[in-house]
Amino acid sequence: MSEPSDTLTDPRELLLAYLDYYRATLLRKLDGLSDDELRTSRLPSGWTPLELLKHLAFVERRWLRWGFLGEDVDPVWGDEDPETRKWAVGADESAESVRALFREECESSRAIVSGARLEDIARGTGRFTPPAQPPALSWILFHLLQEYARHVGQLDVVRELADGATGE
Repeated sequence: MSEPSDTLTDPRELLLAYLDYYRATLLRKLDGLSDDELRTSRLPSGWTPLELLKHLAFVERRWLRWGFLGEDVDPVWGDEDPETRKWAVGADESAESVRALFREECESSRAIVSGARLEDIARGTGRFTPPAQPPALSWILFHLLQEYARHVGQLDVVRELADGATGE
């Protein structure tokens, strides 16, 4: 998937196109890594590429299903080890099952967004319980966009350290 066209001017279409671009880029950067490489950290913080993928699946869940819709989703924090609070993928979780979780959460997010307007305000339940002020969907989507941009950039470095691959 290539970057959205520079002729795209509708803010909603542009925002959603960039989110999908980063979602696809994330998956593409994981392609070709062995299971061992997906589960090995190359950084002092200790996170692995597979943990990053699972984290972003739960980011989608937290911000759109729990945050925007106010759904009662469980687990909300399934990407973290309850004792260390670090990202975690269990030994019993396959790379394909984490990829499937990510794809499912992205599809759920797309469905939520397709039925809403950018100016719609998140429900005051779930992530945004009082006294927190619920944000608009536009704010949530821009937050997701910056989170993807940051994490895909981190994954660029990890991938280069793993096997020298650079670029898109």
